[in-house]
Formats: sequence, structure tokens, C-alpha cells
Amino acid sequence: MSEWWSYRLSDFLLFSPRVYWRMFELYNEAIWPLQVPALAAGLGAITVVALRPRHHGRPIAILLAILWAFVGWSFLWQRYATINWAAVYVAPIFGLQAALFLILGGLFDRLTFDQRRTRRYVGVLLGAFALAGYPLLAPLLGRPWAGAEIFGIAPDPTAIGTLGFLLLARGRLALLLLPVPLLWCLLSGATLWAMDVWEAWVPPAAGLLAVTAIFWRRAPTARALPGG
Repeated sequence: MSEWWSYRLSDFLLFSPRVYWRMFELYNEAIWPLQVPALAAGLGAITVVALRPRHHGRPIAILLAILWAFVGWSFLWQRYATINWAAVYVAPIFGLQAALFLILGGLFDRLTFDQRRTRRYVGVLLGAFALAGYPLLAPLLGRPWAGAEIFGIAPDPTAIGTLGFLLLARGRLALLLLPVPLLWCLLSGATLWAMDVWEAWVPPAAGLLAVTAIFWRRAPTARALPGG
């Protein structure tokens, strides 16, 4: 029997890259045209954040709750679990994230948007990439448009876009909503790494960028000494 350290991450992969990418094509075909309202909802949410009307956090929280619940049920539970048994255990975590958004943001209205400049820039960058950039990875890397991963439909852009929204949020309660999308970015990165594909670095890099922006502290300006 081989020692455990002789195994590679790819040895634990339960499916081939071809099966994985084909799953997205079939998934997009089955739920079309839900991709259109999902993208429109994401763009609308970004517009709401930019305008910052009163009580703007509640509709965004409810929207994100719906999207996380939908991705957890429609993609993870119904599709991904057919090729990866671990998805059965991850899908309820997506449901938990949806519940947190619904309770903290929808019920108690504790999600508001007005953040420091550094976090705002990073949040907008991650949100824009999730909405417009991530779907382009499929054709740019030689896969058909039919397999594009869409915000609110596929888990990777949904998690990355959510990190963007949370970076734009104000208050400590927003931090309670970070662990699940960060965890998914790590899990997805590990899966893609095992498949030996180029975009394996994308979800973990997005998570690292979000964490860096959250804990970034600008160095205090030195005060002039008396008589100096």
C-alpha cells in the first residue's frame, strides 16, 4: 500500500475536467434564460450601492440570499452532487449563507454601504470582475460560451461578487457574512488546481485580495515634533 504522502491532490478528483466543464454547459442550457435576470439583478445591486438610497441594504441582502439559496440548490445539490459527493455537504452551507443574509440584512436591516476608499475600490473591482470578467474566462480559455459561469447562477462568480459587496458594506456584522464565500473560494481553487487548469488561482486570489483589503491599515502619518 502506498504511503499517504505519495498521493497528489488530483488522485482524489472524482471526475475529469471534460465532465466538469460539460456540467456547466448542460446546467446553463437547462436553466436558460435565468442568466439574464441574474446579471441584471447584479448590475442593479451595484447601481443601488452607488446611489446609496435610504434602506438600500435590505433589498441587496434579500437578493444575495435568493442567489445563494438558488446556487446551493440548483447547482450544488442537483448538478454538482452527481459527479462529486462532497457537494451534498457543501450545499447546506450555501443555505446557511442565504439564511444569514436574510436574517441580518433582510430582517434586521443591518447591511449598509458606505466604506473607506481602499475597500471601496477593491469591492467594486471584485464585483465588476464577477459580473463581467468571470463569464469571459470560458471563451478566453478555449471553452464554449455555453459553459460560461454567471454571477448568481454559478458558485465561483457568486462568491467573488459577494465578497465585493461585503467589502462595500459598513459595520462589524458584515464580517459574519465573509467566511462562507471565502471558504468556497479556497475549495474551488483546490478543485481547479487538482484539474490542472490555469484559472485555479482566480478564486483564491479573489479571497486573498478581499482579506487583505479588510485588514489593511494605512500607516499613521508622523506628527511633527515641537520645534521641528
